[in-house]
Amino acid sequence: MNALKKLFGGNTRQFGMIFALVALIVFFQIATSGRTLTPGNVINLFNGNSYILILAIGMVLVIIAGHIDLSVGSVAAFVGVTVALAIRDWGIPWYAGVLLGLVLGAVIGAWQGWWTAYVGIPAFIVTLAGMLLFRGFNQFVGKSNTIPVPNDFQYLGSGYLPEVGPNTGFNNLTLLLGIAAAAFVVWGELRSRARAKALGAEVPEMWVTALKLVLICGAILYATYLFATGRPGTSFPIPGLILAVLVLVYGFIASRTILGRHVYAVGGNRHAAELSGVQSKKVNFLVMMNMSILAGLAGMIFVGRSTASGPFDGVGWELDAIAAVFIGGAAVTGGVGTVVGSIIGGLVMAVLNNGLQLLGIGADLTQIIKGLVLLIAVAFDVYNKSQGKRSIIGLLTQNFNRPSGGGPSNPLQPDETTSTKEAIAREA
Repeated sequence: MNALKKLFGGNTRQFGMIFALVALIVFFQIATSGRTLTPGNVINLFNGNSYILILAIGMVLVIIAGHIDLSVGSVAAFVGVTVALAIRDWGIPWYAGVLLGLVLGAVIGAWQGWWTAYVGIPAFIVTLAGMLLFRGFNQFVGKSNTIPVPNDFQYLGSGYLPEVGPNTGFNNLTLLLGIAAAAFVVWGELRSRARAKALGAEVPEMWVTALKLVLICGAILYATYLFATGRPGTSFPIPGLILAVLVLVYGFIASRTILGRHVYAVGGNRHAAELSGVQSKKVNFLVMMNMSILAGLAGMIFVGRSTASGPFDGVGWELDAIAAVFIGGAAVTGGVGTVVGSIIGGLVMAVLNNGLQLLGIGADLTQIIKGLVLLIAVAFDVYNKSQGKRSIIGLLTQNFNRPSGGGPSNPLQPDETTSTKEAIAREA
């Protein structure tokens, strides 16, 4: 147990979701006679859940700020059908359609953000109205018909990295991407270790760092192998590439920018944040607008994967995104959560759903099990907080979220000793 604590840098109970994800994968790999960790199934799992994970990235910022967005499924469907109609009837190129979808998402987000931030209507009510409003717009604009999209647009949701270079039996671009990711992890860990040493902070023994890197890089390279050895014509999916870029960008914004710290501050204690100079209305407006932009992107990716926009697109997506965020360690009261944690929570739900389907479990029992998993995960997290411990994911991502100065990963979260007002004053 002491070795595990050294390896993971803290109380091993903090890593419940990671262990749960690994346990689920191992269980379903055994129960399905090895069908879970096959290249085809792993690729399909990412393709089939990438749009939910993208929604979770935006949703975690909304929930950290102390709000919730129930309209994301309807917004995604409305953007998807509008773009499909624009490409078919106006003859615009696919990339112009993508730009149109992002702009439309921003306009919808600005509309909902204005009501929430400046009029003062709770986001729950605003987005509940938005869920009904944009679901109706989706069916009105599309006339409840299926609108096909061209092959170029389908690449956005079902494309793969192309084959380049000599024939090695693998997808060379996928291999290079995996090797680069592993190298980045090694560089980041060694850089953090060197910085901590320079500041006189305590660093783990070298064998601990080496073993940690072996485990992380081993997982990355094994996943790379699965993606690179799929059936001919497949490799690392384009939606997965978009998701990876978004995780890096939003993880950086949330943990290492003033805007990200202000989001945590507003969610943790809005009045204290305002006394410290934070423009809470601006923060609330931006997180709501950002959510709708990502919803529009998710809707276009889904339309590309399904080759057409339909009247029932987006149904229930908001519930999946919210579940992913809460399973990933976000607090219902706001102020706590991470982008990486929401992705982990989304993967837990995705693996659970995929494994149950491979076992032939019916949709009714699948929903029951997913509901119980959500309830247990949040109850466990609430128990941890009641005992004065940090959230499940918080400590896990400390190396990814640590500021360059070697300070705390997020000084604005309530579980830190620094107050909100002091933290923002220091940032200013």
